[in-house]
Amino acid sequence: MLEVHNISKKFGGLVAVNNVDMSVREGEILGLVGPNGAGKTTLLNLISGIYRSDGGSILYHGEDISRLSMDRICKKGIAKTFQQTSSFPGMTARECVMIGSLFGNGRRISMDSAEEEAAMHLERVGFPRDGIDKPLANLNVIELRRTQLARALASRPKILLLDELMTGLNPSEGTEAIGLIHDLRESGITIVMIEHVMRVILGVSDRIVVLDHGEKIAEGSPDEVVRDRRVIESYLGERYAF
Repeated sequence: MLEVHNISKKFGGLVAVNNVDMSVREGEILGLVGPNGAGKTTLLNLISGIYRSDGGSILYHGEDISRLSMDRICKKGIAKTFQQTSSFPGMTARECVMIGSLFGNGRRISMDSAEEEAAMHLERVGFPRDGIDKPLANLNVIELRRTQLARALASRPKILLLDELMTGLNPSEGTEAIGLIHDLRESGITIVMIEHVMRVILGVSDRIVVLDHGEKIAEGSPDEVVRDRRVIESYLGERYAF
């Protein structure tokens, strides 16, 4: 479905992603983990068109999308959430999600239909009904993350790139989020997710890719990854050693 070949990205003298190969299979949940600064977010930004690569290719259903703009990639069916949650503080939650419906996938839709869809997607992600018309500036971090996820879903993605969705969630909210991720996969959405909460990434992922200093150091099932000595030494620590 998605193939990343020898992709690289530099920022000045810093090599953020270095010749990474990765594939995403249709219908799977792929976890992307590694220490802070490993290149995880940069890799998702390359896939989604936020950054242009310095080398390599990204193939989506056989088409090289590595030079396409973010909006064109989104219209092809790849949507991303972000670590930063307050891009449009003057907008309401409903208006923010409407952007995904109106512009996310190139289809024609009326404002009334976009409003209805926004409310539906916000409800789907557990957003409180009485808050959908509040400005983003008045929402808490959890509500902002749910708004972001709803906006991504409103674009009707085939691949959803999640960047630390669980950050700031309490255990109960985390359990709800895990259930939602499974529901999204059951609805036909392929998911690539960055996450530092290891019980989550190990519990939901079909496969895991591990980055360190911009390079892929391991790939495999959750059981295989937690037994990999390189992963234990660079990221997990000895508590995961067997």
